Amino acid sequence: MTDTGNNLFPVFFKLEDMNLLLVGGGYVGCEKLGAVLKNSPKATIRIVATEMSTEIKAMAEGYPNISLVEKPFEPSDLAGINLAIVGIDDPETSASIQVICRQQNILVNVADKPALCDFYLGSVVKKGDLKIAISTNGKSPTVAKRMREMLTEVIPETIDDVLDQMAKVRDKLKGDFDYKIKKLDEITKDWKN
Repeated sequence: MTDTGNNLFPVFFKLEDMNLLLVGGGYVGCEKLGAVLKNSPKATIRIVATEMSTEIKAMAEGYPNISLVEKPFEPSDLAGINLAIVGIDDPETSASIQVICRQQNILVNVADKPALCDFYLGSVVKKGDLKIAISTNGKSPTVAKRMREMLTEVIPETIDDVLDQMAKVRDKLKGDFDYKIKKLDEITKDWKN
């Protein structure tokens, strides 16, 4: 069997139950912080940077779960951390942080360096409880952005009502997992048309 295409395994982290380190207080750090907060506003985030932009300071102001530490990165900053995002304009330091993270079994994303990433931050469509992550395997963030825009437009705002109804149906079904899947498939089979 040959491996072709995108071999990334999609997952959704419960960041509110984890500790995230963001290294970088500039434009890229701000961009990454915005993505995290948009998806997981209750995430516990420690931001370490030699200098914090006014945008990051302003963004963090409304979140007691964010701590800002103005100083250079040190390996001790990884104590208690589950995930790390590196968004600095220093390839050498970024690579050394990635090595330290790997040694400590901490998943890491190094901005604009796919070879140094354990995970990517994809483009995300969010409508109520429905969340769809889009990955182009690092090839084209622009295509991912356009796909997000298209899906955001075509998925109805009422999708949350549909999800609520399907959860009620599932909860009322009696039987094992296979039976429930079969029944839910029957209910939704005409949705393709």
